Amino acid sequence: MAEWWHEFRRQMPVTERWAYFDHAAVAPLSLPAKRALTDWADEVTNNGDANWSEWRKRVGPVRDSAARLLGGQSSEIAFIPNTTSGLSIIAEAFPWQPGDNVVLASSEFPANRNAWRCLIPRGVEVRIVESEPGTDVCEIDRLMAATDARTRIVTASWVGFVTGWRHDLDELADACHRRGIFLCVDAIQGLGVIPLDLSRTPVDFLAADGHKWMLGPEGAGVLFIRQEHLERLRPIGIGPNSIGFSGSYLGAVTDYSDAAGSFRVARPLQSREMWSSSRRFEGGTANAGGILSLGASLDLLLSFGIDAIWSRLCDVTDQIRQMLDTLNFTVRSSASAIRRSGIVSCEVSDDDRRRILAAAMPAGVVLNFREGLMRFSPHAYTNENDLERLRSVLSVTRTSVHKN
Repeated sequence: MAEWWHEFRRQMPVTERWAYFDHAAVAPLSLPAKRALTDWADEVTNNGDANWSEWRKRVGPVRDSAARLLGGQSSEIAFIPNTTSGLSIIAEAFPWQPGDNVVLASSEFPANRNAWRCLIPRGVEVRIVESEPGTDVCEIDRLMAATDARTRIVTASWVGFVTGWRHDLDELADACHRRGIFLCVDAIQGLGVIPLDLSRTPVDFLAADGHKWMLGPEGAGVLFIRQEHLERLRPIGIGPNSIGFSGSYLGAVTDYSDAAGSFRVARPLQSREMWSSSRRFEGGTANAGGILSLGASLDLLLSFGIDAIWSRLCDVTDQIRQMLDTLNFTVRSSASAIRRSGIVSCEVSDDDRRRILAAAMPAGVVLNFREGLMRFSPHAYTNENDLERLRSVLSVTRTSVHKN
């Protein structure tokens, strides 16, 4: 009897040509995601907006699927174009006061650095904690040592993009909350393959684009805002999608507090006028095609179960570790159950890097390099043939990276 992941593999057309080890960068689309995207494109091409309301209704179930993946409520999910956008919403909407500070590690991806640096002109201090040299490792104690009574948010990647080092989010959330600090998480390198249940893990805010481990298209992701924090955030990016449509786009022009000659003075937008959910941050026109495509991949992943996907992915990454060990590469990624992820990185010399790059594409192998390390990011559908093709590419090296 074929194992479940064989069916998963059949849903990934990329396997017909490539041994794909680069999901930590941009993943290939699943077959259901492709179909959803092309169906939407065909509909708009052939019918314009004639059936727009019917397609718009299909976005709701995607929100439900995202909530299932996260272990949250549908009301806590907003669709975003990318991780940067989600993190920027939190950074800009949070009620900062001059003298407040935010803490993050030096190894954070630019998406989770620059959104916070934009707060500096508003009097918010951005505290950068040095990660271990050449890695994305920054222990919780190190982060907490940089906090004080004015720290409002600690922001961290669930999984680092260099070696794949993973935070224990339960431990990190507990450490923050004991100090009265909110936790914001960039989850793009773990969401979709590593089990997460936000009904038990009290992360406050979380953002992730869908184009990596969730096998969706670029430009469609999710933002999680815990319901109890919604009113704490000031409205930003508010547009027609932030407010329940009354049937008239001109209805809001009567929302004024006073008249003065030739003009009227508008009153502030009230919270009760907006969605009482994270949806209020969706603003304008949605990327319906991208969202529906992402939803198709989420449903595929959920049909197999994230626990099963994670178990299978761990088996695959163990085989990569063994391969690298046999070939005498030095692995820099943690093998600890609580720290590991779908990323395995190793040291590589400049000469070997050039040889591997020259051999990889002709052999149909896709891999990547980050911060001087060779990085592999397979998925649960990766099979033995993919691994053998990878081995053949790595074996072209004439020199070895010797272990310390």
